[in-house]
Amino acid sequence: MEVSRIRALRGPNLWSRNTAIEAIVACDDVECAIERMPELEPRLRQRFPQLGLLRPEGHQATLSTAHVLEQVALALQAHAGCPVAFSRTAATVEPGIFQVVVEYSEESVGRLALDLAGALCQAARDDTPFDLADALHRLRELDEDLRLGPSTGSIVHAAVARNIPYRRLTEGSMVQFGWGSRQRRIQAAETDMTGAIAESIAQDKDLTKMLLDAAGVPVPRGRTADTAEDAWAAAQELGGPVVVKPRDGSQGRGVAVNIETRERIVAAYAAAADISRDVIVERYIPGHDFRLLVVGDTLVAAARRDPPQISGDGVHTVRELVEQVNADPLRGDGHATALTKIRIDDIALATLGKQGLQVDSVPPAGARVVLRNNANLSTGGSATDVTDEVHPELAARAVTAARMIGLDLCGVDVVAETVHLPLEEQHGAIVEVNAAPGLRMHLNPSFGKGRAVGEAIIANMFAEGEDGRIPLVAVAGTNGKTTTVRLIAHILGQDGKRVGMTNSDGVYIGARRIDTGDCSGPRSARSVLLHPDVDAAVLETARGGILREGLAFDRCNVAVVTNIGMGDHLGLGYISTVEDLAVVKRVIVQYVHPSGAAVLNAADPIVADMAASCPGDIVFFAQDGHHPRMTTHRAQGNRVVYRDGDRIVAARRGRTHTIALADIPLTREGHIGFQVENAMAAIGAAWALNIPWPLIRQGLKTFVSDAATAPGRFNVFDYGGATVIADYGHNPDAITALVQAINGMPARRRAVVISGAGDRRDEDIRRQTEILGDAFDDVLLYEDQCQRGRADGEVLALLREGLRQARRASHIAEIRGEFLAIDTALARLQAGDLCLILVDQVEEALAHIAARVATVPGTPQL
Repeated sequence: MEVSRIRALRGPNLWSRNTAIEAIVACDDVECAIERMPELEPRLRQRFPQLGLLRPEGHQATLSTAHVLEQVALALQAHAGCPVAFSRTAATVEPGIFQVVVEYSEESVGRLALDLAGALCQAARDDTPFDLADALHRLRELDEDLRLGPSTGSIVHAAVARNIPYRRLTEGSMVQFGWGSRQRRIQAAETDMTGAIAESIAQDKDLTKMLLDAAGVPVPRGRTADTAEDAWAAAQELGGPVVVKPRDGSQGRGVAVNIETRERIVAAYAAAADISRDVIVERYIPGHDFRLLVVGDTLVAAARRDPPQISGDGVHTVRELVEQVNADPLRGDGHATALTKIRIDDIALATLGKQGLQVDSVPPAGARVVLRNNANLSTGGSATDVTDEVHPELAARAVTAARMIGLDLCGVDVVAETVHLPLEEQHGAIVEVNAAPGLRMHLNPSFGKGRAVGEAIIANMFAEGEDGRIPLVAVAGTNGKTTTVRLIAHILGQDGKRVGMTNSDGVYIGARRIDTGDCSGPRSARSVLLHPDVDAAVLETARGGILREGLAFDRCNVAVVTNIGMGDHLGLGYISTVEDLAVVKRVIVQYVHPSGAAVLNAADPIVADMAASCPGDIVFFAQDGHHPRMTTHRAQGNRVVYRDGDRIVAARRGRTHTIALADIPLTREGHIGFQVENAMAAIGAAWALNIPWPLIRQGLKTFVSDAATAPGRFNVFDYGGATVIADYGHNPDAITALVQAINGMPARRRAVVISGAGDRRDEDIRRQTEILGDAFDDVLLYEDQCQRGRADGEVLALLREGLRQARRASHIAEIRGEFLAIDTALARLQAGDLCLILVDQVEEALAHIAARVATVPGTPQL
């Protein structure tokens, strides 16, 4: 069994909406049926007893080792604690070759699971050992390192529950919610509304205390100490036990509480000085340690924090009792788990010493042993929820503290005997205010119920009913995608929207191109959705990107499928038929939002059949308004767009909107049939987005399709009285549409310049010249940049084969080089001729043509 071409499908894809690892697996004859390997399953179960059924109930097909690999990879992740459930294995058209798809929650964990599954299958086949415990440990450890921590995870889960899309921007806790201009960002429990000044104030304990005191909030007395001796002097000034802590610190690091001897204050000063240059000494306030969480102007959760402690049993030492507590699976080394392991360090040893104990002491049964005086969860403490018990005046003081510092999300530390009374009535105080507060104690307290703090944070970031989404249109099909994308984007921009667009020419934010080349894949789409200056997105969504990585979005408002026809790129990526291709193109239709719509070509039966997969509405378009699908759809009260003579009509339930083709320059008054279809698709998309009709008409009328704005899309030039048309048509359907358009244009003699992309099937390359040979007098074949794995001369030979039965072509030439072929064709033109140039290097070729046009009298471009 050989595993190759491993891909990460990071969005909704051909197989499901789950993120997944996809691999190509080659099996030999024996491996294609595990019945021929009777020893395999017993050996697998011996090494992995938790493995479920290899043959799911109702599964009748022969199982291969590829199917076994799939199920083992999924089971390994599941038993390592990863929330995965989907997997699939599909045979390809090549015997013994399978596509294996396994869901992942973290990409690196999914890749490792596939590797380990392969090693386990190989061990079972070879009857060699396999360390299952180590494999599961590696997966768990990697998953814990990579997955979002509890605080960030709770916010993400709350966003998902509100249908707000999210994207993790780093391997850490930086997350974007929403798209474009409606996006918001967090880093752990800190939002993009958290000001740098507010955060700086919160880190400065002395400044925080001064501001809170000015606001009338009770705070402990104290001052900054410059040296250990000064710290001792400050303690004597305050009288009684004190707290020593770093002026700039977080998570309880370097904090010592309830200390009063010179020796302990000097040691505490040294620990605090390691963290901050300035050290604060303040009066110790007896009572419990409470954390109050303020979001916006509301107290949303409160917890009593208890220091890390153990209970003696008269048998085990302190060290052994700590180890027992740390064995709890809820405790971990970092912040990914609900609780943190208790550490035995210098502070713990000092705390034990104050109780007359050492780590090897055996505390008597029932004795309470404290390992630290501060109660931070990060040092192993525990929490009890007290949210419902907080006195309204105490809650108001916490909100005042957060507002005084300027934090939108704030952890307020209170020391008091109880939360049932105002601070003033019990001599309690607010001792710290924290930016980016930990949420673990509120989500999963040791005692009491968890609080929906993630939901509160999301509610503070997004108003009720907001989901952070911008209008998103996805466009797929064989031909016409780029023009349709450009036209939809232009219409959307009529009311001032800043439109982000991806297509095969580049990535555009408004009129500015920020990337070049073929940008019809998910990487480019993500860059648009990340951009803060985008109010709406129109994304060309090519088959290649869907196969490589899935979609860049979880759902779209409108999906447009222009056509499938005879297809394109068949034979690549195990997409061998137009039916296979339709399954890929259909993905955008499957992920239309239920309130959205799919705009489908009713005249293309494979496209029209996609309607059954759409969760939203359907808008059908076709040149023939009497097409059976159109009439049925309209009779059912649904939306249709069609051509009626010299106008386009949009109709629904007796209401119609008409647009004269003369007012859509793209169509050249309706003579360019494929541009009429592109216009209808764009009209359907704009209609589905509820764009006002005056704006739709304005967008259609003002859309310019020339070499500058739509390169390679039926760009027309005048060359000394001859008509030159440059187009990127590169498949039989496109060639047919171009021939139909050109047939309506007068010409004394017709010439065509063509090459062929080497990654097409032989029959597709031949078919192009079969069509052209019947429509043009001169055919100039060239070979240049687009061989794509073909040997020199191979593409030209196929193109010439297509001309063998040509009914019209009388002059055929073969030329090496695209620009030389263009120059040769232009040199043969006379006034009244027409020349179609099928460009390969689009922008370079257009620039070359424009330069040649500029040397002769005439209009540079029509």
